Amino acid sequence: MKLRITVLPGDGIGPEVTKQAVAVLQTVSDVCGYEFRFDHHKIGGAAIEEFGVPLPEKTLASCLEADAVLLGAVGDRRFDHLTGEKRCEAGLLALRQALGGFANLRPVRAYEPIADCSPLRDDVIRGADILIVRELLGGLYFGEPRELAADGHAFNTMRYHKHEVERVAHIAFQEGRRRTRKVTSVDKANVLETSQLWRRTVTEVAKQYPDVTLEHGYVDSFAMQLVTTPARFDVVLTENLFGDILSDEAAVISGSLGMLASASVGGKVELYEPVHGSAPDLAGKGIANPYGAIQTAAMLLRYTAGLYHESDKIMQSVNRALARGLATPDLAGRRNRPAVSTEAIGQAVVETITDLLQMQMAYHAV
Repeated sequence: MKLRITVLPGDGIGPEVTKQAVAVLQTVSDVCGYEFRFDHHKIGGAAIEEFGVPLPEKTLASCLEADAVLLGAVGDRRFDHLTGEKRCEAGLLALRQALGGFANLRPVRAYEPIADCSPLRDDVIRGADILIVRELLGGLYFGEPRELAADGHAFNTMRYHKHEVERVAHIAFQEGRRRTRKVTSVDKANVLETSQLWRRTVTEVAKQYPDVTLEHGYVDSFAMQLVTTPARFDVVLTENLFGDILSDEAAVISGSLGMLASASVGGKVELYEPVHGSAPDLAGKGIANPYGAIQTAAMLLRYTAGLYHESDKIMQSVNRALARGLATPDLAGRRNRPAVSTEAIGQAVVETITDLLQMQMAYHAV
């Protein structure tokens, strides 16, 4: 197995958590005898600082030539004064467009070893295991026209075409078939014309998946149900802005934004990134949560490389580290657990996955 991965550590805590994810992938490569090649490039504030733009041509070229892209985080307060295409975040949006991944997969689940770290009661989140499928290339984030005018007004455009809804709906129903065969589509069809198109189109696509149950929900009502009855949902399909907000809200189920991974699929090259931002206040302190980045690496092996067993071993290693109580301050603080460093968690996962993979290989050699 040969795999070329472009690594974009990015800004803030991005380099710290990405380092641990790469270490895990390198361990899989070394133990299993694969050939994983890592090409490191800059994006966001780090790229602006060196090249004057948030997405240098060299970075984009490497991403387009890769089998997968692993990204840390984008966002640097030093450049908050920049506008338009000069912004740090504009580099990420441009990268998403160039790679073409229109479906963003964001798994969220309750981890029993750290259930009491969630602000939600254990009986509320127990058994919760949700996959949010967020449309990634349409809606307000990309709609035109848009303007921040000098005369004190601004506007954005929410726009969707039927084919954009169709393609992401197919992804959601396909994922539903792999899980519990239930899809919840979230919109605001009682107010927005784009949501009316969304609901009508998703309903049409559902007819091609008679074995999957479809239900619809309004985003405001669903936002409440997500934190009151999360275990009743499985695959959640929604548009760009709603998906961005709801997936961050869903982080309370896992205990922290630092626990969430994501994969952007459906385009030329898959893009993998933890859901959390650059968290500049935590940067350089060695306390950033690397679990989301490590689980993002597991998604990379699953969706791009088809290495399902290796992906599962990474997830098992994460569960074992959590069971040992290894937690950064975002997880440890709620119950006054002793916190450990970013590096310590990464090392623990590396050691465990080494043992699990070696045991697997020894078993198959018998």
